[in-house]
Amino acid sequence: MEYKIKWLSNASLTYLDEIDFIFEKWNFKEVQNFILLVDENLKRLSVNPKIGIPIKNMFRLVLSKQTTLFFSIKEKEKRIDLIIFWNNSKNPDDLMKLL
Repeated sequence: MEYKIKWLSNASLTYLDEIDFIFEKWNFKEVQNFILLVDENLKRLSVNPKIGIPIKNMFRLVLSKQTTLFFSIKEKEKRIDLIIFWNNSKNPDDLMKLL
């Protein structure tokens, strides 16, 4: 049985921030590649939610060299809550504040 994916507000905002960053640094083609990469990984997660690395009460999934997704699993609801998309070049102390 597949898990449902729920986008929490910070996940939506940081996803869009990452798209903006990619567009500014590279080009629209790379934005399309990133969107496809996220879609593919969300499909993988919905089938096998524990492919991420557990940390505290959540999981971490490296999507690319530049981006990591943090999420939690709600077993009873068969749901994955997307928490944040993190640009790995940013200060890790800022990540801890957001999590």
